Amino acid sequence: MAKIRVLVVEDSLTVRKRMLEVLAVDPDIEIAGEADDGKRGIELCQHLRPDVVTLDMMLPVMSGLAATEFIMAYCPTPILIVSASTNRGELFKTYEALAAGALDVLDKPLGNELDDAWEQKLVSTVKLISRIKVITHPRARLGPMGQPPGGPASTEAAPRGTRQDSGTEVPSPGLLAASVAQRPALQREGRLRAVAIGVSTGGPAALIEILRGLPHGFPLPILLVIHIGKLFAPAFADWLDGQSPVRVAYAADGDPLPALGEGRVLMASPDSHLVLRQGKLRLTRDPERHSCRPSVDILFDSLAKELGADCAACLLTGMGKDGAEGLLAIRRAGGKTIAQDEATSVVFGMPREAILLGAAEQVLPLEKIAPALGALARGADTWRRL
Repeated sequence: MAKIRVLVVEDSLTVRKRMLEVLAVDPDIEIAGEADDGKRGIELCQHLRPDVVTLDMMLPVMSGLAATEFIMAYCPTPILIVSASTNRGELFKTYEALAAGALDVLDKPLGNELDDAWEQKLVSTVKLISRIKVITHPRARLGPMGQPPGGPASTEAAPRGTRQDSGTEVPSPGLLAASVAQRPALQREGRLRAVAIGVSTGGPAALIEILRGLPHGFPLPILLVIHIGKLFAPAFADWLDGQSPVRVAYAADGDPLPALGEGRVLMASPDSHLVLRQGKLRLTRDPERHSCRPSVDILFDSLAKELGADCAACLLTGMGKDGAEGLLAIRRAGGKTIAQDEATSVVFGMPREAILLGAAEQVLPLEKIAPALGALARGADTWRRL
């Protein structure tokens, strides 16, 4: 079995050497190269064609964000951001890199760790993202409020294509079609009161496209769970708010579910589950589900119990199976359910699990999800034909 070839791009010699030592010890990993600035990192990526690039955000000559944009436009490679940036401005750059195609983010070692947990996390994350088949990223879609961003990656449009975790067997189209055709017993049709969205790997870009695609004056509150590391999550709602025409904020415990006509996005806070109970949003520290807190399943389950047919839910790109059972619970309660399709998913993991359970009433490409939600908000049945 071929080893995973890793390019390490890090300007701190101390951190870079530590990462190289940790990665080189693993028998499944080979060091393809190292660079101490973003421009050199791009050159080596083009020349060496590694399986994974680990990339700092704050780099000389060319920043980690600019390097991410270029790599994903011209030599698409799984990128793991390894960063110590925790102030607001630097976190925004990390989110932009994730939206531009980077797959995950890991904090840098502090140097005072008492065990090898960080080393194990680095190795396991590199192995995990090495199995994801990335393609040229449509970066031009992701500029502020739909404007193409600057930089070398913004001049070339790219077709959509399949991305998936190649370590997971993908079912045949016939099997997926049969799963979608399963129709759990539905309850009454209701007037929608809320939309829930769950997403993981590939989430920032997917969320931007959906929120920008919603019709003006979209009336329904949107409850959101995204899997993102606790250290890097604090400013994500503010960043998404700046990217979206729809207002975005973290939910506060005890907030009432916004009334119809108050369309806005309320997110689960870092390391807290978000649920709806007796008309109020609650943040809980209950145990993780599927190794996740917040968990998509926990949010979806609460909406199935609280709103039944009066809610809709979307399960988007992500690794694992969080959200699949919750989406099925909403469908069985009579709610409307959507899963993102394989071709537009960065990782066809969470949506695939939902489809196989028969949880998705509709399986849609990313660009059709916002129009479908708009149709549902209008009470139209045209969403079934999108």
